[in-house]
Amino acid sequence: MRRKDKEISDPSEMEAIIRGAFVCRLALWDGDWPYIVPLCFGYRAGVFYFHSAKEGKKIDVLKRNSRVAFLVELDVEPVKSASACRWTMKYRSVSGQGEVSFLEERPAKEEALRVIMAQYGEKEAQFSEENLKSVTVFQVRITQMTGKKSGC
Repeated sequence: MRRKDKEISDPSEMEAIIRGAFVCRLALWDGDWPYIVPLCFGYRAGVFYFHSAKEGKKIDVLKRNSRVAFLVELDVEPVKSASACRWTMKYRSVSGQGEVSFLEERPAKEEALRVIMAQYGEKEAQFSEENLKSVTVFQVRITQMTGKKSGC
């Protein structure tokens, strides 16, 4: 990282940012162009969990290329200045890369969905067989991540 003064190297601080975020932007590679989607997510022990419809562009792309990048952020706010060139941004963020795998078995899907619900405050989520069959669940095992902050 070029700006060491903005780097977050403490894993617990990065995990606190992840736990406080509501959206994870997942970057996929669709042939000649990147494809970015904002997603609801859950996080536990170096793994992001996501749910999706059973079909669509995101699923098609992930099945062709399981390597992804991600970004979560908190406290995003412009910092104004009298000079246009002195405006800046306040933020805390975590970005990185990982590998996708799809969860097919009921216990794994159910646990991943519980982790997702817990991200948003629901600790006692239950899922019917119909719910589990109608959704695709996948995880991203983080292979590399870094944190950055400014103005915080």
